[in-house]
Amino acid sequence: MNALRALLGFGENVAVAAASLRQAKGRSALTILGVVLGVATVMAMATIVRGVQAQIIHTIELAGPTTFYVMKVFSQTPLNPDNLPAWVRARPDLTPAEAERLAALPEVQYAAIWAQILNRVEYAGTRTNLGIVMGADAGYPEIYGGELVAGRWFTQAELRRGDAVVVLDADAATKLFGAAQGATRALDAWVRVGGHPARVIGIYQAAANIFEPPGQKVHAIVGYRMMDRRFAIDRTNALFVPVKPRRGVSVADAQGAVTVALRERRGLRPGDRNTFDFITQDQILDTFNKLTGVFFLVMLVLSAVALLVGGIGVMAVMMISVTDRTREIGIRKAVGATRRDIMQQFLLEAAALTGVGGAIGIAVGLSVGRAATAFMNVSATPPLALTLVAVAVSVGIGLVFGLLPARKAARLDPIDALRYE
Repeated sequence: MNALRALLGFGENVAVAAASLRQAKGRSALTILGVVLGVATVMAMATIVRGVQAQIIHTIELAGPTTFYVMKVFSQTPLNPDNLPAWVRARPDLTPAEAERLAALPEVQYAAIWAQILNRVEYAGTRTNLGIVMGADAGYPEIYGGELVAGRWFTQAELRRGDAVVVLDADAATKLFGAAQGATRALDAWVRVGGHPARVIGIYQAAANIFEPPGQKVHAIVGYRMMDRRFAIDRTNALFVPVKPRRGVSVADAQGAVTVALRERRGLRPGDRNTFDFITQDQILDTFNKLTGVFFLVMLVLSAVALLVGGIGVMAVMMISVTDRTREIGIRKAVGATRRDIMQQFLLEAAALTGVGGAIGIAVGLSVGRAATAFMNVSATPPLALTLVAVAVSVGIGLVFGLLPARKAARLDPIDALRYE
């Protein structure tokens, strides 16, 4: 019986709270603005970070989780090649002979020396924007995925001689030769890569790669020897050897074999430090997680401030509401409403305010996040768990900041409340 009475009372309070919010739509909308902004920021950031993280994992899977890179020096920020520290200058550059030695190791499936530069590709007066030109070999898709959609890769003779041949990215071919017959027209055509003529021998469709910043897509792939002869390579930041271990060989075993081979070739003694660094896929993912973690933490702090402001706004509005509705409270108490009923009514109003704000914030945040990931060409799934947390936090803010006004309303004396003008 008591349970039924409590349920009926709760339902009555919900109806009263809903009616009260409908009567003050403008004030309610302004009150929940802070909650909307706070929740929307968190949801948008969560969607973006989740999408980018999924894309990075996909990219790592393309190369294989055990693939790692040998570089002259590993730095999370590019070093100025014109002002290198002495310890970096003392390190020798990677060489094709070293890469060939690594490729011959029984633990290694693929290794080759690669380099990259920023430049444009031009044909008949049409140019691509500034993008990446890779100096590699026919093993390029072994590391970065993708497929050849027309033509062929380099022959060993072309690579050895440094012939002026190029494999164009499919988007670059479309840009230079048109969408309708771009691949057909491009094959055997002579383009200019960074001002140097090269014959197109293949069209390559790249796999989605989050490590390609907007505006720095790979436009063309030339043989490493051609790049080395005709372009200035930043041998500290842009020269590397991708190493893919054989199936069944761990990263640690492959790195051990590579370390021994390079140290022997460079004549390092047992007490000498390595004069090269490794970058593993785990390091790449860890670096990304650190960067996004700091960014996400900043967004959380800003969102917390917005939610705090929203909560204070809810409390202020509810205090005004209690004052404005003093006679209403007195009438309810006169007809039998208890302190608990009054307190429940105002808590429900506060929770409804922030709950609606949270729902709007979730919708706005997911929409912004989806738009941002679509712009970045990244697929992202909504963070459902975080959505439930956002709803709970929103309602909780209403309950916490609505507690003081609700207690004030519940403690009003019914006689004084009825006399209130």
